[in-house]
Amino acid sequence: MTSTDHRAKAAFFKTLTHPARIRVLELLSHREYAVAEILPEVGIEKTNLSQQLAVLRRAALVTTRREGSTVYYSLTSPHVAELLGIARTILSSVLSDQIGLLDDLRTPPPSAAPPPGPDRG
Repeated sequence: MTSTDHRAKAAFFKTLTHPARIRVLELLSHREYAVAEILPEVGIEKTNLSQQLAVLRRAALVTTRREGSTVYYSLTSPHVAELLGIARTILSSVLSDQIGLLDDLRTPPPSAAPPPGPDRG
């Protein structure tokens, strides 16, 4: 049986399953951004970006502040940026291992001596 803690963690990680959300969080890891600044960086339609930002707000990963008609987004915790950095480290390690395996598979095996032939003496 799955505990409440496991369900909450699964829901949290499910929030991170969209590439646009990851990109937004990466941007916000560096500084606060206005929506108009995020849009060209993420490269999706404005309505789609609004939906993705809403998902991140509901998950309490980002917060907003309004200055006039401009809405600014920032991370709710520096731990979000830390998590993204850890994910990068893990992926880098996994890919390095896979590249090593691929290199091993591409390397031809050492030449074997030809099988002995009939004695022609």
